[in-house]
Amino acid sequence: MRGAVMMAFPMGLPEWDTIKLAMDSVDGLEGTGVGAEVMDPENAALWVAGKEFMKGQLVSDRLGKNEKTKVIAKLQKSGSGPPQREPAVSEEERKAMMAHYFKKQEEMKKLAESQDDDYLASAWADSGNMKRSLQGVGDIRAPGLR
Repeated sequence: MRGAVMMAFPMGLPEWDTIKLAMDSVDGLEGTGVGAEVMDPENAALWVAGKEFMKGQLVSDRLGKNEKTKVIAKLQKSGSGPPQREPAVSEEERKAMMAHYFKKQEEMKKLAESQDDDYLASAWADSGNMKRSLQGVGDIRAPGLR
């Protein structure tokens, strides 16, 4: 990480920068929001798929050697149990689904309430319409009638 920062900032970082404080020592992060998130390596446990990794155990021992596998791992303090599970659906997706189902439910209510027979007067609902159109008499009207 130090090499990447040196390439990105060849003139160096200012003394007060959070990244510089983190690279120099953890003590410099006290009093910042990041300082509360720093864990002691001796008291930290790595959790993947609801199971704790033992110290010294390789990820490939537990998950295999497939390089395309996406793994979400979380650090917890040792002895505090597994971390809280992430929701299967994000908040935005949940809101979109709820809006969709609410809209669909409202449409179904309107259809259930609607007992109109308006569609029976439509041309597509006329059972003799196809017969008249095939015989070519569909547009014939009596003289004087509109």
